[in-house]
Amino acid sequence: MFSWADEGMWIPMLLQRNEAAMQRAGMRISAKDIYDINHACLKDAVLLFGGGCTGEFVSPEGLLLTNHHCGYGQIVKHSTVEHDYLTKGFWAMNRQQELPCPGLTVVRLVRMEDVTAIILKDITNLTPENERAKLIAHHIDSLSAKAVEGTHYRAVIKPFYYGNQYFMYINEVFTDVRLVGAPPSNIGKFGGDTDNWMWPRHTGDFSMFRVYVSPEGLPASYAEENVPYKPLKHLEISLKGANEGDFTFVFGYPGTTRRYVTHDQVDLSANQENPIRIALRDIRLKHYNNAMNQSPAQRLKYASTVAGIANGWKKWQGETQGINRLHGVEQKKKQEQQFQQWAEKNHSLSDYTQVLGQMAKSYETLRPLILERTYFGEAILASDFMNRAFDLYLLSTRYSDNDSMARVQADNLIRDNASFFSDFEQHTLVDKAIFVETFVYMWRAGYAPYVSYKSEDDVVAALNQIYDKSMLTNRNKMDKVLKGYKAKQGKKLLSDPAVALFAKSYEYCYNEEKKNAYAAANCDIQRYMRTYLHGMMEQFPDSNFFPDANLTLRVAYGHVEGFQPKDAVRYEPYSTLDGIMEKENPNIYDYVVEPRLKELYLNKDYGRYANAKGELPTCFIATNHTTGGNSGSPVMNADGRLIGLNFDRCWEGTMSDLLFDPDYCRNICLDIRYCLFLIDKFAGARHLIDEMTIVE
Repeated sequence: MFSWADEGMWIPMLLQRNEAAMQRAGMRISAKDIYDINHACLKDAVLLFGGGCTGEFVSPEGLLLTNHHCGYGQIVKHSTVEHDYLTKGFWAMNRQQELPCPGLTVVRLVRMEDVTAIILKDITNLTPENERAKLIAHHIDSLSAKAVEGTHYRAVIKPFYYGNQYFMYINEVFTDVRLVGAPPSNIGKFGGDTDNWMWPRHTGDFSMFRVYVSPEGLPASYAEENVPYKPLKHLEISLKGANEGDFTFVFGYPGTTRRYVTHDQVDLSANQENPIRIALRDIRLKHYNNAMNQSPAQRLKYASTVAGIANGWKKWQGETQGINRLHGVEQKKKQEQQFQQWAEKNHSLSDYTQVLGQMAKSYETLRPLILERTYFGEAILASDFMNRAFDLYLLSTRYSDNDSMARVQADNLIRDNASFFSDFEQHTLVDKAIFVETFVYMWRAGYAPYVSYKSEDDVVAALNQIYDKSMLTNRNKMDKVLKGYKAKQGKKLLSDPAVALFAKSYEYCYNEEKKNAYAAANCDIQRYMRTYLHGMMEQFPDSNFFPDANLTLRVAYGHVEGFQPKDAVRYEPYSTLDGIMEKENPNIYDYVVEPRLKELYLNKDYGRYANAKGELPTCFIATNHTTGGNSGSPVMNADGRLIGLNFDRCWEGTMSDLLFDPDYCRNICLDIRYCLFLIDKFAGARHLIDEMTIVE
């Protein structure tokens, strides 16, 4: 009823419920090969990388693969003008050259356990919500401490199905992680923002790390005497590749999905929040792109900013189109009508009959508050000018009775001024245009009632005057106010026209009354969703409901499959190095091809990594259900061998966090053969290949 073919992010401990279906779909291993607490299994090779991505062990010496964009921050940290690893790539040719990454952690799941009975002990449907939360927090703290007492493990307990069920995760956390290899950005980010969310894709999106432990084999902070970790399990790598129709599964840490929300949330996301976000980001992108087109220097200056803005901008467009194509709001309404009819027939005096009406009322309260916050985030905070005003507002209000903290924050802002104003004159034209146009858009929509202007011309004139008169555009004035700053000077900061405008905007959206109403409505919706989902499970007792993603280890399975995004267009399920050469354009940064890669292409020097046609595959797509957090997840074949790394989704299927459509939802994967080719033939790091277990 609630699941399409190939939809679902399944709990590994309970995977035996899916085993028969997975084997009918083509899997040749068992559920215990994937998750088993008594024997080494695939779950011992799959890791939470850096708190927001997935990685996997690919050698008995702790060698780890993840995406380039997951390792990006560490690559940047190690890059300097003299050693620009981000641009040129990095390869450790021996263990001594591997670079420590302080603060980076990887987490291995030791075991998981259903602890629902313990966490919900003494809690009934009559328990007040605030009392329920206190009891649950107490039980979680108590059980977590007891579960890892006397061990080096850590325990995490998370709710599932909106708090109907709880699982405890016993984890091993590794803190000595070292950078081993990364391709140049022209490979690791090939296609850049232009290709983001799109297919076909040709991105070599991988990086390599190694996990180290103490000489005793236990997790430890960096030390020279530490040794490579010997994992209980590392993934075998298949060179057979991914052919259309092949069974695949993704094993990783998906972040957030909202599969069971009602039509109110689907409509709010697709038809109210997203259009606001898209329109306001249209404005920002217009001005940044105009500036980038004026010179190579401007292009380089704004490239990262534009990429950050455009990532969500493009996703939200795909999400809205996908939801509307599926008639998602109507689909949800139909499900809710069926639930209501079932509840009234079978549970006439229960909470089930009231829950949808109660939830609708909570959304009536929440909706305007969310839209105000959306405008605030996408309009008020669109310009650097207003973000600086935010800094001064916080300084004037948060530390109004603490001179020492106020002094620290003021000194930080003075230091920031040195870099911020280094090229601010050039940036002013772009930033001012964004500040004015985004605010006007918000005012025109009626979301700035705290300013009183009779016409749009008046608004524009006032905003220009605020920008010109504010000390935020003058380093000397700003430094003078901040130097020797004391908490009692907060009123002086608030008298600046930009800070005053920010204060009005912030206090309109985030006053105590609205914050309390927002928190209460969200709390109620979570409670109602708990009841609604529990009811749906009773309504369909034979259905296998997968829980929404919450950054815990999951399995998603499907098949390698192309798709038809629109009439008369058919996408094949894999791309090749030929496509990189077709896209090559030395004048567009996203499509610059590395000379060494071009040389290998011209010589067709692909080694053992070519397919049966003599092509070098680069990426492929499949129907696995993925989301953020699945970046870097291993994509495995029917025999549980590594064939790729998950790194993105197709734009046409980005609504999959809310609704899944097997005709359009595709996850995008780096073909492991392209990854190995780059390590071996491009980088000459054959010693890393020799560590791996490769099956021809």
